[in-house]
Amino acid sequence: MRLRPTTRGWGLAFAGVAVMLVGVFLGAVDLVRIGSLALLLVVGAAIGVGLLDPGRGRHRLSIMRSTTPNPVHAGEEALVDVVITATDQAARVRLAGLRFAEQAATELSAGRPLRARVARSAQRVTVSYTVQAARRGRWPLGPLVVTRTDPFGVARTTATLGEPAEVIVWPAVVPLPTPSDVLVGEPDRVALGARTPSTDDASLRDYREGDDLRRVHWSSSARRGALMVRSDERAGMRPVSVLLDLPARTTALEWSISLAASMALAMLDAGHPVRLVGGAAPEVPTGSAVARRSPVGFVHARTGPAVRAALLDRTVDLEAPRTSEQADAELVAAAHLLETTDAGGEIVLAVLGPLGGTARAALAHVADTAQGWAVVRAEGPNPAQQREAEHTVHALHRAGWRACVVVPGEDIVACWLRLLGSVR
Repeated sequence: MRLRPTTRGWGLAFAGVAVMLVGVFLGAVDLVRIGSLALLLVVGAAIGVGLLDPGRGRHRLSIMRSTTPNPVHAGEEALVDVVITATDQAARVRLAGLRFAEQAATELSAGRPLRARVARSAQRVTVSYTVQAARRGRWPLGPLVVTRTDPFGVARTTATLGEPAEVIVWPAVVPLPTPSDVLVGEPDRVALGARTPSTDDASLRDYREGDDLRRVHWSSSARRGALMVRSDERAGMRPVSVLLDLPARTTALEWSISLAASMALAMLDAGHPVRLVGGAAPEVPTGSAVARRSPVGFVHARTGPAVRAALLDRTVDLEAPRTSEQADAELVAAAHLLETTDAGGEIVLAVLGPLGGTARAALAHVADTAQGWAVVRAEGPNPAQQREAEHTVHALHRAGWRACVVVPGEDIVACWLRLLGSVR
């Protein structure tokens, strides 16, 4: 709590002291009394508002804050409701006459004061306002700042109520068309990705990353001590890995993450098991809910709507690499992950920048077992950077990828359609 006189209070206190000194100098008792009363008014008002501190004691006010929706996509609005409740009569006295102000990160308020609607009753005050999610990330909201002034306006107390909350902002995403006849050709449908059943439903094979657990043959798995799935599971939708090579520039970073997230959600909605790989991710405890959403594991649309959140949560904490060496190391590690998780015949959708020799070699090996599609950013407008992107595209073509050059900031749907129309 912060307690201080108002401008009026300071003026009254100085005037009281001056009148007292004049009274003492002139020997005028009445002037001394008047000055003393002025000082006592300021001191008494300060004690009064201090005793009504809403954040302390048994009669403190309770705070409940809710944000809808949370998480929210970048560029969208969220409604925040803050409910301040008095639990007893003494708390009602503390609630009466309070003024409220909410604190929010610049990424939620755009640096402007928040405009709120306040609804009051004897026991409750509800403060409602909207925030505009400007950028992907985790942004603090609160605590609530409450101010009380005495009836004479000479003393003011300011306190904070409740704990700060967090608003999670997902990247902006765009709905993308998913023409399955382009991503999965007819010859592949029998071997790798059709909805056509297998000719031998009784045969079994080892479980692979991306397989639906509902098709595990549990009795055979128990006998062999390893997960086995029916061969018709191979006739499920092909797993999709979205590979993300993060750029250093902030504008290109957010655009690249939005493109990768849009690709992942489009393939998930089409029925494919999907995972996001690439970029530095924070370490999490093994077995936790966050760990179960790690980039190593695929998520299945059939497991419920929470899988969209699982994919988007993976993007919230992504940060731009500090150096080009770090970016190359992260991309090579992601390419190695694609080779070692034994997804077998998966589709890899990549958002890349111009690549060095080590990264090109790593991605060339990925195309040995997967079908690769890549958009390559031209990192700047000058011809040299454009040539670097085109050189990377040619190298990917030679390795068996389909690839095209894109410019950060251009329409995401147009980039996607150009990629689907690319030829080797």
